[in-house]
Amino acid sequence: MLLTLSQWLGHDIRAFNVFGYITLRAVLAALTSLLISFLLGPWMIRKLTLLKVGQPVRDDGPQTHLVKAGTPTMGGALILASITVTTLLWSDLSSHYVWALLLTMLGFGAIGWADDWRKVVAKNPKGMASRWKYFWQSVIAMIAASWLAWMAHLPAQTELIVPFFKHFVMPLGTVGFVTLAYFVIVGSSNAVNLTDGADGLAILPTVMVAGALSIFAYVAGHAVFSHYLGLPHIPGAGELVIFCSAIVGAGLAFLWFNAYPAEVFMGDVGALALGAALGTVAVIVRQEIALFIMGGVFVAEAISVILQVGSFKLRGKRVFLMAPIHHHFEKKGWKETQVVVRFWIISMILVLIGLASLKLR
Repeated sequence: MLLTLSQWLGHDIRAFNVFGYITLRAVLAALTSLLISFLLGPWMIRKLTLLKVGQPVRDDGPQTHLVKAGTPTMGGALILASITVTTLLWSDLSSHYVWALLLTMLGFGAIGWADDWRKVVAKNPKGMASRWKYFWQSVIAMIAASWLAWMAHLPAQTELIVPFFKHFVMPLGTVGFVTLAYFVIVGSSNAVNLTDGADGLAILPTVMVAGALSIFAYVAGHAVFSHYLGLPHIPGAGELVIFCSAIVGAGLAFLWFNAYPAEVFMGDVGALALGAALGTVAVIVRQEIALFIMGGVFVAEAISVILQVGSFKLRGKRVFLMAPIHHHFEKKGWKETQVVVRFWIISMILVLIGLASLKLR
């Protein structure tokens, strides 16, 4: 919106042409989403408190979490609103990638909203039935994957890139691309959701991964840089930098309210949507494996749940004291803040390893 306005004004006032640079718009997008979240955050927390949209807490979880009962949840709506408004303001709205990202994120956010609403307003502790949640996630992910496949006009846009190997790529074809994209989007969505179980635990790794993906997007969208670094050139991928920057700004502002002791929780509305957004960006820029590396904390959380459930059903025994794995460490005596900060450090290391793949090939 503002890009179109600046281009129109740029015909008469050359100074407005500076807004055509993706790097400047990325900085402005981060600041815009940060400001929106900071301004609306206190109001939303008061509103959620008045509506008594309080987080239910499991009785079998860490005892230190019992004091969190009643803390406002569904705060992820604030993040999604900030990202959406910012993206519409600073992105090139003629980009199909921008719309694919926005609609996928908001679609998964709607699923999370329905699940949260049933839990905290309708007082149904189970929320949306798992089969229906997975069904709607699958529908949206398949639509997004098929849309991205339809928009792919170059072989590089459907090849699987293996980090740290310069010439090792795997042609996927349409069916293979759609299948991989589906699993990446749904998997990353649920992985982030499982990680969102301690104050600030999920949001900062999300910010770090989004920031790293913005670098991949910038390189993929730049013909010279992508050729120099040996990465596939994805025309139009540069606009994803604006979207990722909006996640960074909104996420950092949300962390202000979500840091221990949290004033508000993200809820499924935020976690499912942000996870799906990260997965979709990774699919577009062909960095699914890099996402797997950089989002290692999310992956570990998801695997811990799979192992726990699988072991209990097959052997009648648990692998961990409690899953997801961050609760296991809390049960072992780690303080919640220790778990969170240590997982942040691990995330930072993994993100740096993922970024190293830009050059170490």
